Amino acid sequence: MIGFLRGRLTAKQPPQLVIDVGGVGYELEAPMSTFYGLPQAGADVHLFTHLVVREDAHILFGFGTERERRLFRELLKVSNVGPKLALALLSGLTVDAFLMCIEAQDIDTLVRTPGVGRKTAERLVVEMRDRVKGFGDTGQAVLPSGGTGEATIGPQAEAFSALVALGYKPAEVTRLLKAVDASVQTTEEIIRRALQAAVSR
Repeated sequence: MIGFLRGRLTAKQPPQLVIDVGGVGYELEAPMSTFYGLPQAGADVHLFTHLVVREDAHILFGFGTERERRLFRELLKVSNVGPKLALALLSGLTVDAFLMCIEAQDIDTLVRTPGVGRKTAERLVVEMRDRVKGFGDTGQAVLPSGGTGEATIGPQAEAFSALVALGYKPAEVTRLLKAVDASVQTTEEIIRRALQAAVSR
């Protein structure tokens, strides 16, 4: 099992990123909660990881904090919740916001996540209720800023691709992106505001 990676961030296009560790490029998928804290390409990063082994692929997931990884792992234990859905939940809600939804049995907020229907939301509340007790902060990785790198496509296009990858339908993504102020220039901030709009709609 790969516990963490420390290396140079060579590429990032939500939800995928690549980290160069000693000349080996590791491809990872990460929730938007992690992307918001990433530096520019070329800078050093330290991410906690979780490896999912399937018959057709080995997928490595990266997280900016141990707390995010812990929640991801707990979500995978819930019936009918796979890595893609767990990633979508962590992208649309912070760890604390998710925990509050569980404690308050806030089904309506949970179902705003792509792929989460009412039955799945109810199952999350029931199965996660005991697991979130004592879910304290268990440490955070340092994500230094700095470095250089240029995006190969525009931030709006990157945001569109990321939101579709998280499970939103293209038409819904288009609507969410139109609601984002045109002055917002970074991919991460565009996605953040679009997800906030999705949760509050």
